[in-house]
Amino acid sequence: MQPGTGPGPDRPTSRPLRERGASVRARLLGLRSRAETRFPVITHLLSHLISVNVLDSATRLAAQTFLTVVPLLFVVASVAPQALRDQFVNSVHDVFGLTGSADDQLRKVYQGDISELRQTTGILSGLMVLLSATACSRAMQRLCERAWSLPKAGARVAAWRWIAWLAAWLGMIAVQGALRNGFGHGLWLGVPLLLVAEVGIWWWTQHLLLTGRVPWLPLLPGALLTGTALSVLTSAAQLYVPRALNHSLDRYGSLGAVFTLLSWLIALCAVVTLCITAGVVIAREPAVARRLGTPESPGVTSGDTLENG
Repeated sequence: MQPGTGPGPDRPTSRPLRERGASVRARLLGLRSRAETRFPVITHLLSHLISVNVLDSATRLAAQTFLTVVPLLFVVASVAPQALRDQFVNSVHDVFGLTGSADDQLRKVYQGDISELRQTTGILSGLMVLLSATACSRAMQRLCERAWSLPKAGARVAAWRWIAWLAAWLGMIAVQGALRNGFGHGLWLGVPLLLVAEVGIWWWTQHLLLTGRVPWLPLLPGALLTGTALSVLTSAAQLYVPRALNHSLDRYGSLGAVFTLLSWLIALCAVVTLCITAGVVIAREPAVARRLGTPESPGVTSGDTLENG
């Protein structure tokens, strides 16, 4: 075999291919370098989203939320006074614009004869539901900790915070309809009130579940993003949720409603995950960090102790 005619590494036709590959690789690296220089926030956000694992975190949070909300709503329906049950019905109806079969099912649970429901949901069952519901709080806490790259807080420090967070969100659900209507004054007042309430509760949520390890101001960008995005998304829910729920109930029964609600919750939790993570990236940008006092390596700032797990 003559030199240069075989399939060896010195074959002339293989050199242009290697040169093209090296040229393409160099161009891609150059594009990446220019993108990182011109848009540092976007590149930092993408890398942080990968580390947080947005889809996995959102799916887990949605599943825990679904397993928490449904039993808790039944417990509330069995023990709450009629005025509070009516408030829950009005809030859910106003937020999602429920009609038809979905609205009938909701009112049947909350405004019908609840004696049988009370017999089924006893004190022991209520306590078990409350304890299992803290799984949703733990999932949200872990999301915040991943976003801020913090170790897991010990149960001794965080346990009461899980219950407080659940109680606050039940209260938020109860008054959300009244907030949206501006307490009877209309959307011109209700929309700003709802936005302020959403931002406030997400600001407080991060500080509570992070056990005070991150100061208040660096948590503000994530609260603003999450509160604004969820206000828009829940307002748009009236365009999708009522028809989807009614179609699922009429065609597939309760099982169809489960899939519809779960898909909607996954979308909501994906938005929450994305916004909280983006808030961390923004808070750590040098120009913003100087104004908000974002610590480079957030530690314990409130005297709480941590137990790694």
